[in-house]
Amino acid sequence: MKAIDMQTSILSHHATPLALVGLLTLLSQTALLPLNAQDKPTANAAPSPFAKNLIGTWTLAGTPTDPNAIPAAGGRFKFFTGHHWCITQAAPQTGQTIFHHGGTYQLNGDEYVETVEYANTSTTNLIGRTFKFTCKIEGNTLTQSGIGNPWKEVWKRAN
Repeated sequence: MKAIDMQTSILSHHATPLALVGLLTLLSQTALLPLNAQDKPTANAAPSPFAKNLIGTWTLAGTPTDPNAIPAAGGRFKFFTGHHWCITQAAPQTGQTIFHHGGTYQLNGDEYVETVEYANTSTTNLIGRTFKFTCKIEGNTLTQSGIGNPWKEVWKRAN
């Protein structure tokens, strides 16, 4: 028995009609994708040292003119992956989320550009907005200075 006939036989005896429809739909969609030997994933440029160093969790520690100690409870955290970011702040007494939003970012040298793509109810007015900053990392300190926006922040790498 050929492999395809065996599969058809097994499917027709052991699968529900709904499962067969789902499988046939999946197979028909993948059959439309041409596979060529010359199709190879494109290599992304290696991330800069700044981009690599940015990845992680940071805690707000004031402004460049007024740096503070990291709060023991609550606080504001900013998280960076290689392309996505989010920021969350919780009330120190209750741990309840005050705000949370995030999206994607791009780096061009020391210029950091973030776009807000999602938010909780307290910051929905930011969805769709893009903000630019100059950034520098010195040791475990990240300084973001807004370009055309009022935010000038110092962040410390979270442990």
